[in-house]
Amino acid sequence: MSRKLFGTDGVRGQANTYPMTAEMALRLGAAAGRYFRRDGRNRHRVVIGKDTRLSGYMLENALTAGLTSTGMNVLLLGPVPTPAVGFLTRSMRADLGIMISASHNPAEDNGIKFFGPDGFKLSDEAEAEIETIVAGEFQPAQPRNIGRARRIDDGRGRYVEYSKTTLPPGLRLDGLKVVLDCAHGAAYRAAPDVLWELGAEVIPMGVKPDGFNINDGVGSTHPQACADAVREHGAHLGISLDGDADRVVIVDQTGRVADGDQIMALLAGRWAAQGRLKGGALVATVMSNLGLEHFLTAQGLRLERTRVGDRYVVERMREGGFNLGGEQSGHIVMTDYATTGDGLVAAMQVLAAMAETGRPASELVTQFEPVPQMLKNVRYAAGADPLAAAPVQRVIADAEARLAGHGRVLIRKSGTEPLIRVMAEAEDEAVLREVVDGIVAAVELAV
Repeated sequence: MSRKLFGTDGVRGQANTYPMTAEMALRLGAAAGRYFRRDGRNRHRVVIGKDTRLSGYMLENALTAGLTSTGMNVLLLGPVPTPAVGFLTRSMRADLGIMISASHNPAEDNGIKFFGPDGFKLSDEAEAEIETIVAGEFQPAQPRNIGRARRIDDGRGRYVEYSKTTLPPGLRLDGLKVVLDCAHGAAYRAAPDVLWELGAEVIPMGVKPDGFNINDGVGSTHPQACADAVREHGAHLGISLDGDADRVVIVDQTGRVADGDQIMALLAGRWAAQGRLKGGALVATVMSNLGLEHFLTAQGLRLERTRVGDRYVVERMREGGFNLGGEQSGHIVMTDYATTGDGLVAAMQVLAAMAETGRPASELVTQFEPVPQMLKNVRYAAGADPLAAAPVQRVIADAEARLAGHGRVLIRKSGTEPLIRVMAEAEDEAVLREVVDGIVAAVELAV
């Protein structure tokens, strides 16, 4: 089934512009309610969380109206991280979970992510079926069966308490000074509470959301702000979350930034040594660096690659029985603890390694030397298909032949924007630049 509304991570776009309008949110809520409502049951439950964007109020109200019109009872969590929605959907025995967030995007954007009753994101097939319902006519519930809505005051507190249980029993973070950048986003209250309660000295930043400043110069897409604060305060570690806290990058005590690949390498090596890594493999996307693959191979471990999108990583993990995966961008998925990427819990695993080994962050989050990598984006007009052009295909084929055995080329369309992403890796940086620039030039001519 084809999908037009849904991208690689739910429905996303500029607020008050299709598809992120109140009208569409109402229809999505009604369609999701219809899809998840089970005949023969009198009580149907959905939990809704959001980040700190101003448009979250509008979308929350519209979704609530759509859901209650189909007989779903709505539990409103307020601002909580995306992984909290996955956790609470399952914990509260809900039929459906919804997170209102555009993740690392600017404040003008917003999005809607759906979670099934098991706390995991929906499959492509389920999203396609919801789209079909959106396009049709709804049969509303009878007046006496309309759902109710109420606020849940302790949703954040439940997530805080659960997050602390992911550390080894009795382990404390005393003596560790941590800069924590919450991107003015969904974790601005939960994350500082967790680390402070575990004993760390927390230097918070990005914890004053105003509806418009989420991800603005802070967070995992702007880690330099965290790096500057780490050096200024002499911190042992910097943690930089994104707007909905499902991804993280780490800053060591020198101010050097470590991406998701380095974090996954650290965890894979530690878990394998402890006998905790299931299947002897790490699951990551095609975007992860070749250096990570070489590191794992040297450890006797495998790298299982998937298409881009953390939910595809999770699908492969569940299919293969693996418990560790993620993306270079900082989604770290640990299914022993969470149903989706959890930036805070991943950072706590790094802190646990520091507390247990006494080693500095610079040693722990520099596990391998990355193969030089370059990524450039080319914007194209709606309806265009530059990758289908014969000249573009020839240039890509030539590049693949040139890098065979010494690198790789990955060309793909973005799942959230009209962009062609041109990525390549090569041991020779001069060759890398020539290859990427050649493909970009060919794509630009075909746009």
